[in-house]
Amino acid sequence: MKNPLRSEAEAFQFLLGAVVYFAAIAIAGVINEWAGLAVFVVLTSAVVVWWLRARRLEVPAQQAPVHRGGPDERRILVIANETVGGGPLLERIRERSSGYTTQVLVVSPALNTPLRHWASDEDPAREQARERLDRSLARLKQNGIEARGEIGDGDPLQAIEDALRTFGADEIIISTHPEGRSNWLERGVVTGARERFAVPIHHVVVDLEAERNG
Repeated sequence: MKNPLRSEAEAFQFLLGAVVYFAAIAIAGVINEWAGLAVFVVLTSAVVVWWLRARRLEVPAQQAPVHRGGPDERRILVIANETVGGGPLLERIRERSSGYTTQVLVVSPALNTPLRHWASDEDPAREQARERLDRSLARLKQNGIEARGEIGDGDPLQAIEDALRTFGADEIIISTHPEGRSNWLERGVVTGARERFAVPIHHVVVDLEAERNG
């Protein structure tokens, strides 16, 4: 089942809205039971109308970024975090780079806990993302692939959108954990990216446990 809350910010807004909703009904109910009923009907109607309108809205596909560079140049945008140094991801980058003058941008979203996110404490998440990113860039270089990296927004779809504005990727590689262990797959990130961005998107599964045990 697809999670309708696409980011931690949306989850927080939903939680705050729910608190306000029930608090307004409770306060009105204390004043007068009919006032409580009236507030319940009005607020519930507003929520239903909003939900129906939201379901009708479709996220428009963005135009593909303008190709930059010569005909033999390929720009690859890689979105990965915990799997950023995985073997299958490195192999896919090498495969997609073959035969081209390639520019690779690796974006590692700064994943954070909800509590730290709401407290605007993103420094630890960015630090950990930077460490993983540096290791990945070094491994790519060892494999003959020159790449640069950036720390992106904690929402991977927003991180892709931000990167496309400046990088102009010809294709995107999204790396995740296997199904059942991947928060991104559970949230529908790959499907959402294909609906939202008019760029070829490749999905790579990296099983870090299998790599460590192998």
